[in-house]
Amino acid sequence: MIFCWLLIFVLCISLVLTWALRHYALNASIMDVPNERSSHTVPTPRGGGVAIVISFIAVLPILVRFDSLTLSEAAAVGGAGLLVAILGFADDHGHIAARWRLLGHFIAAAWVLFWLNGLAPILFFSQVLDMGWAGPALGAMYLVWVLNLYNFMDGIDGLASIEAVCACLGMCVIYYVAGTPELVGAPLLLAAAAMGFLFWNFPPAKIFMGDAGSGFLGIAIGGLSLVSAWHSPHFLWCWLILLGVFVVDATFTLLRRITRGEKIYQAHCSHAYQNASRYFKSHRFVTLAVFAINILWLLPIAVLVALNALEGVVGILLAYFPIAVLAWRFEAGAASPQ
Repeated sequence: MIFCWLLIFVLCISLVLTWALRHYALNASIMDVPNERSSHTVPTPRGGGVAIVISFIAVLPILVRFDSLTLSEAAAVGGAGLLVAILGFADDHGHIAARWRLLGHFIAAAWVLFWLNGLAPILFFSQVLDMGWAGPALGAMYLVWVLNLYNFMDGIDGLASIEAVCACLGMCVIYYVAGTPELVGAPLLLAAAAMGFLFWNFPPAKIFMGDAGSGFLGIAIGGLSLVSAWHSPHFLWCWLILLGVFVVDATFTLLRRITRGEKIYQAHCSHAYQNASRYFKSHRFVTLAVFAINILWLLPIAVLVALNALEGVVGILLAYFPIAVLAWRFEAGAASPQ
């Protein structure tokens, strides 16, 4: 019952805060003005993702009180998320050089790993691998990648928030079927925070998330995935499967741009989802298509992996293959149209 009330509380706080932030952004002229690299055509307020940050962090102590997270797990996710959100907020209101943003991201990743006592052993073809001294380095790179792929993929209306909702609620389903319902609290409330924002961000968006929100979601989801890995090594594979659309599109795009010698931190609009939104002339269609892929394709595969009916690596390959075909079809990473 307590989680039902918390769910309503977080949803309402996020909903109201996003409304307030929209009015603040309009009054302060904090607008995302379209340019040649934009996927939108109308000046739109930005920075609404702060509502997700505040509404989720506010309930972390309650999750600890009811043993849904340990104090160290809450400190890991909340502390790193707050640092990344502050860094993103500052960048939304001005500009921070890419190297300093990246340094901040690695500090946040180190914070997570410190409180979680490193990276949990990884399950690889039924073999449990303890990464030893390489674990923290691998864990840090993983967290920074998840954080940045979320920034990369926050480019059309509703996409980043609906991906968070799908991944978090999908993991709630997996925790229940795998017999670990005590883990549901954190992803459930993070999904509620994203849903409150999504009300205002669903196409056509009335406000954008901004780096504060996308970075926070990236590090929070990455942190929760590492938390779950300490409970069962299957769960890390499940998170990666549920994030398949973001992982494949961002990775495919990045690798293709690197092969052309482009600067990876330079703004562009060549992700598959951006090309698809131009092809179909609709953000809504692409966002809903991603929702359908998450629910109808990725979630069933993740459930099979959680129940040990499918190897994690096999599940990843099976899940990612058709998404990679779509990324190729919509020319992820191709030279941006002039």
